[in-house]
Amino acid sequence: MTIKISSKIVDFGISREPHPDGESQPPAMPQEPAPVAAPAADTADKAPKVVHMHEKLERPEMLLGSTYKLKTPLSEHALYVTINDVILNPGTEHELRRPFEIFINSKNMDHFQWIVALTRIISAVFRKGGDVTFLVEELRSVFDPRGGYFKKGGKYMPSLVAEIGDAIESHMRMIGLIKDEGLDEHQRRLVEEKRAQYEASVHQASDDPQARESFPPGAQLCGKCHTKAVVVMDNCLTCLNCGDSKCG
Repeated sequence: MTIKISSKIVDFGISREPHPDGESQPPAMPQEPAPVAAPAADTADKAPKVVHMHEKLERPEMLLGSTYKLKTPLSEHALYVTINDVILNPGTEHELRRPFEIFINSKNMDHFQWIVALTRIISAVFRKGGDVTFLVEELRSVFDPRGGYFKKGGKYMPSLVAEIGDAIESHMRMIGLIKDEGLDEHQRRLVEEKRAQYEASVHQASDDPQARESFPPGAQLCGKCHTKAVVVMDNCLTCLNCGDSKCG
């Protein structure tokens, strides 16, 4: 039913509508708003902030470094490769050691320009972050058109750039950035047996200590580990360094 109000409203109150059974209905109490659940504590704020390698990371005042000496037949002066590392998240379970910059120094100034350019590019890639291990393969795949050389131990280096990459690989293995898978138990046992057989034959053939080298002077180059360590054992070409064999 519509009620028309013709006078001004001067007061108001709560009307109790009659109950169907004749009893008055108590006024409805205003409902309180449901309590809002308190926001959960932000666990991300309490968790330690993990710092990752990125290009905007400022250089600390002190860096840990390692220097590698490269003595090549291409020059009478050695090259000294220094790689400095930054320690990320020190003292936590997320502590990491990552390469930050590289310097190459030598008395030989013939390659000064391209060595400075190379070190700046490599340092920039280091500071960029992410997986920087690809640098090793890229540098080791550079071949000198004049021909490569063998470094001490019989390992073949196709160029000076490749040996710089080899030094970077050694450093990355040292800090744990590249995992050294190594030989499995069967391959390791095979290499030990072949080396024992070779050493026994050397002792029988000659008593000269200079003849008892790690690998025989006439060994061939291994296509797998690039080391002059392939000899004929039991009518089969076998590498005394990595265990690779043509006979399986």
